[in-house]
Parts: sequence; C-alpha cells; structure tokens
Amino acid sequence: MNTMPEVEGEERIGLVPRKRPLTARHVVRYAGLIVLALVFVSPLVFMVLTSFKTRGDAAGFPPSWIPDPFTLEGYRAILTTAGTPVLRWFANSMVAAVSNAALVVGTAALAGYALARMTFRGRNVVFGAIIATLFVPPVILVIPNFLIVNELGWLNTLVAVIVPTAASAFGVFFLRQFFLGIPLELEEAARLDGANAFQIFWRVVLPLSRPALATLALLALLTNWNDFLWPVYVLFSPEVQTLPAGLSTLQSANAVRYDILMAGAVVASVPVLVLFVFLQRYIIEGVSRSGLKG
Repeated sequence: MNTMPEVEGEERIGLVPRKRPLTARHVVRYAGLIVLALVFVSPLVFMVLTSFKTRGDAAGFPPSWIPDPFTLEGYRAILTTAGTPVLRWFANSMVAAVSNAALVVGTAALAGYALARMTFRGRNVVFGAIIATLFVPPVILVIPNFLIVNELGWLNTLVAVIVPTAASAFGVFFLRQFFLGIPLELEEAARLDGANAFQIFWRVVLPLSRPALATLALLALLTNWNDFLWPVYVLFSPEVQTLPAGLSTLQSANAVRYDILMAGAVVASVPVLVLFVFLQRYIIEGVSRSGLKG
C-alpha cells in the first residue's frame, strides 16, 4: 500500500525516469530521420548489390535492385586481371594512408601543444599564419609541390603521396583547441613531480587526448585514401598506383562494366567503413570536446 507514494516521490525527484508519451511531433521527427537515413544508405546498398550482378544485369534499364543471378564475376575480374592489380593498389593506398596519418598526427600534436601551452614571441602570429593557409585552395599548390617532389627524386614513389601533406593546418588547429580544454592543473601537478615539458606532453597530455588524436588520424587517413588528383600527377607506374588513381584506369578500360566498377568501389569503401565503426566513439568525443576555447 505504501509503494505507490514512494514511487511517485522518486519520480518527482528524478530517481525513476518517466516515459514521455509519443506525440505526433515525435512521429514526424522519427519518420524524417528514417527517410534521411534511407537517402544516404540507398546508394551504398545499390553499389554493393550491383557489384554482385552480371554484366548484362548491371547495365540493364530500368535498373534492378536484386542481382539475378547472384555472381562474383565483377570481383573475379578485378582481382585476376593482370593489367589491373587492384590488390596491389589497395596495399599501396593502405601504406600511404596509414603513414600519412601517422605523420599528420605527430606534427600536429607537437605544433598544437606548443601553440596551446608554450609562451614565446610571435605565437599568435604563427598561429594566424597557419590558419590563413586553410583559405588557400589545395589545387594552387599542385605545381609547386610537383616541382619540389621532382627535385627530391620522389616522383613515382609512395613517398610523394605521404610526405607533402604531412603538415596539416587543420590538424594543428584541431589539436590546439583540444589541448586548451585540458585542465592546466594536471600539467602543473606533473611539473611539481619533476616532469619536464616533453614528459608532460607524452605522459599526461597525449593519453588524455586519445579521442582527438583518433579523430584527426581518421580524417587524415580518409583524405589520403580518397585523394585522386595528386597521385595521378606523381605516380606513373601501375605497380605504385594508389586505389583511387588505379580505379580511374579501370573505369576508362571498362566504361560499361558497371559490375566491375561497383566491385572496385566496394573494395575501396570497406576499410573506411570498418575504421569508422571501430573509431566512431572516439570521433564523437573528440569533435564534441574540441573547439570550445579560442
């Protein structure tokens, strides 16, 4: 007999969550989210299904969703044809993207921490100059970077698609904003314990910055993985091509083989989707905790 008043009292002080009634506004909101999700997911689903179609079925009009019959002909073609070493392109892209992401995170973390915590003359000027480079269209830098890479003898090597973009202005800005949100008292406590500046950075700041570091690493990896223009300029041999540049030759050689094109697109998309699934928690946390201080 006394349980109901107790529950009501607990609900009033917030100990027991109360279920809100489903209103028409909620129904409309959920319906809109479902439609929006379908708009974004439908092209991916169609791409995957088309990769399992026959050549005729993939080029048929009107297009069908379900493969009839279900076949691996597209994947077999891109994986066994001598002139299209897709697995080699995949490995080259993986090496280039991972190496570039590691360099971007390393340089951005060092520069971002220096701009966030160290005091030196011209710090704001340096930070402003770094931010100003974000307004420079990347295509303007293609020819100067090509001349530099040519002088260094890096043409037609993976180094040409790894090193030139290792210094990321966005990465410096992103990590600087995150470092500013870390309580300064933690670093002061480490300094009182005898830690020097690098030990504080390595043992205190970086472990607390894992979400931001994972977010920047994924963004850098995606940028390098999807880069098409720069590899086309600096990579010439099929053996050193990255996946986007190699798939462009696949498209020109098989202009109407939509099954092969979609199979190549699936191969290029799988690593990105897998990484996002495993790192989405860090990405959300890193983005939500960055950019709160100027």
